[in-house]
Amino acid sequence: MSFSGMIKEELAEHYANARHCKLAELSAIIRMSGVFAQDKKGICYVHVHTENFTVARKCFTLLRKTFNIGISIAIRRNMTKGSASYDIYAKGQELLAVRKAMVQAVCCKRAYIRGAFIAAGSMSDPGKSYHFEIVCDTRGEAEYLKEIMNSFDTDAKIVERKKTYVVYLKEGSQIVDILNVMEAHIALLEFENVRIVKEMRNSVNRKVNCETANINKTVSAAVRQIEDIKYIRDTVGFDKLPESLKDVALTRLDYPDATLKELGGLLREPVGKSGVNHRLRKLSEIAVKLRD
Repeated sequence: MSFSGMIKEELAEHYANARHCKLAELSAIIRMSGVFAQDKKGICYVHVHTENFTVARKCFTLLRKTFNIGISIAIRRNMTKGSASYDIYAKGQELLAVRKAMVQAVCCKRAYIRGAFIAAGSMSDPGKSYHFEIVCDTRGEAEYLKEIMNSFDTDAKIVERKKTYVVYLKEGSQIVDILNVMEAHIALLEFENVRIVKEMRNSVNRKVNCETANINKTVSAAVRQIEDIKYIRDTVGFDKLPESLKDVALTRLDYPDATLKELGGLLREPVGKSGVNHRLRKLSEIAVKLRD
């Protein structure tokens, strides 16, 4: 099962106690996957179409728990693809309460986001990337959802994709927050576990890359130093060099792999790392002048 499927399965089992929260969640599901309409007699009815059994089950159960009205469901199976689609129908003036649901309380906002994700949301595998999104049919619905999500201190954005509008989050910490808002606590813990392992791996890789770069830099510097010293030796020799430079030149040739600190301790008169670096730089300058 995909990570999105796991989240939806968890959310499908979550039912708010308060009626106003049920109305908010139903409102989101119907807005994302269905329509509100009126029959010839002016009676309100809803039609929800989905190819996801979890969405169909949640919508049907919410309607049944919230209203005492007739509800029907039609299932169409595609034998070729091995899939099915679900059409849920409900009629009654009571449904106007869903259409006019006020999503203002924090608990109702949680329920609305939960319903929107169940109906039209998806999330990438956190082991590969961080991406949470809910697809809306209209710009107005996307703006409304974005406002509700951002009331929980997230930074949801909207992008237009073909003829739809996608409300999305890409920051791992904000996805954690929105999972908590929807009360998908099992999925949140799984996401955090993956995120911790991923960040630890990235941290180790960064350190290894940094150490490798430092080693390469040190080796390259040592190679250049030895080339300069050999050039001086083969052109003018070491006899005309000051004793301090001659000492470090001979020591570097004897110990090509030594660090600057180790090199300083091997000199006749030991000096610190900066002192060795200064002398090697002087030797490099002499080599450059000789080459010129």
